[in-house]
Amino acid sequence: MAEARITPRSQDYAQWYQDVIREAGLAEPAEVVRGCMVIKPHGYAIWERMQADLDRRFKATGHENAYFPLLIPLSFLAKEAAHVEGFAMECAVVTHAGLRAVDGKLGLKNELEEPYVIRPTSETIIGHFFGKWIDSYRDLPLLINQWANVMRWELRTRLFLRTGEFLWQEGHTAHATHAEAQEEVRRMLDVYRDFAHEVMAVPVIQGTKTESERFAGAVETTCIEALMQDGKSLQAGTSHDLGQNFGKAFNVTFQTEKGERDFVWQTSWGVSTRLVGMVVMAHSDDDGLVLPPKLAPIHVVIVPIWKTDPEKTETCAAAHKLAAELRDDGLSVKVDDRDNMRPGEKYYEWERKGVPVRVELGPRDLASKSVLVKRRIAPLDANGKPAKEKLAMEGLGVALGKLLDDFQKFLFERALAFREANTVSVDTWAEFEKVFAGDGSKFVWAHWDGTPATEKAIKEATKATIRCIPYAGEGPKPETGRCVRSGQPSRQRVLFAKNY
Repeated sequence: MAEARITPRSQDYAQWYQDVIREAGLAEPAEVVRGCMVIKPHGYAIWERMQADLDRRFKATGHENAYFPLLIPLSFLAKEAAHVEGFAMECAVVTHAGLRAVDGKLGLKNELEEPYVIRPTSETIIGHFFGKWIDSYRDLPLLINQWANVMRWELRTRLFLRTGEFLWQEGHTAHATHAEAQEEVRRMLDVYRDFAHEVMAVPVIQGTKTESERFAGAVETTCIEALMQDGKSLQAGTSHDLGQNFGKAFNVTFQTEKGERDFVWQTSWGVSTRLVGMVVMAHSDDDGLVLPPKLAPIHVVIVPIWKTDPEKTETCAAAHKLAAELRDDGLSVKVDDRDNMRPGEKYYEWERKGVPVRVELGPRDLASKSVLVKRRIAPLDANGKPAKEKLAMEGLGVALGKLLDDFQKFLFERALAFREANTVSVDTWAEFEKVFAGDGSKFVWAHWDGTPATEKAIKEATKATIRCIPYAGEGPKPETGRCVRSGQPSRQRVLFAKNY
């Protein structure tokens, strides 16, 4: 019966995703607040590890953290026309301050002179303060990052991937020239790519968005796209060239070296807690969560095994001593010495939480000064069961460190192999339709004539969207051709997929 708690991916992928999150204790719907979620400790610990690594990378590229107000004057959004149009339907608005009780019923008290929007993103309010802080080319570049929560009133929500409130970071920078801003856009997209590859063990494709997929108010939007196990694409991060649009909207000017006044060139870039959902979808299996070691809050769980009270005392003491030694070697370790659960129940729980390595320690292991080790995804033994390794206690930290490094590499290579096996190039509309028939999806490289009308027609016919126009080296070798839909000339293939 226990195995049925997680719906198989092949049976219902969407339900499988929800089941993995539930069984791992990552999050749950905030039923009293429409469209929002509660991130539970294990899920938040994963986000904290993401934060720590990304924050280090941001600071290494010269960015500093700051914090700006949650509430944005409504008039600020109206200053940049494309921006307000892009976010208008998702805005939550504060119109009153204070409550009053009348006949035992609560009502609104003081109507605000100007309503506030709960930030859907912060370009407008940060633009206002950039206007106060920047006066000369000597003040540039200004490189700011903010860790914050935002609110977007989503109609259809899914834990981590799309919720009304979510956590993220948003970088905002100002530069003296467009070339410097463009360099920043690419630099930060490279940071996101490196993080996805090195830490999340998820291969991504870099490119630019089409005009219809561009961030509201941006001159150009760049992105990284990842393939999930159901063949759909997930946009994992974006970096935007804002041009001088927000500089002009908020009168952010500076004196150039020639003594002239000019508007600053700005960028913004961000990733969010949807990355937690991406890890779930990219790596997990029908047994539950699978975590890359570099994101795992717990690297190793030690399960002491005993039958008698003396054995319990001996094995638990040895487990805690071993845990301390492993922590000295830089590993995060949990000892599960609960006496109200059988070892098998503990194994089941920690597998579902995605702990990369399990160490079993019983009286026989103590006698032989060794332990049994099982990787979260292990090759099968001669009996068709996940294999366990016997490792010496001496030098165990070094051995487990290598095992974890190998597991990190294995996950990336497995995800890359999956992407390659589920990526195709097509040249005809019949081939294109066949890939996306029903719920089907893959990464598809196909020619497009470059027009929004054709892009829209393809989406309406198949639900597939252009995920990005790839950077050089990110897709097939550049070649001219004919649009898969219209038959008109095309300069290069672009990446199509259904998406989250």
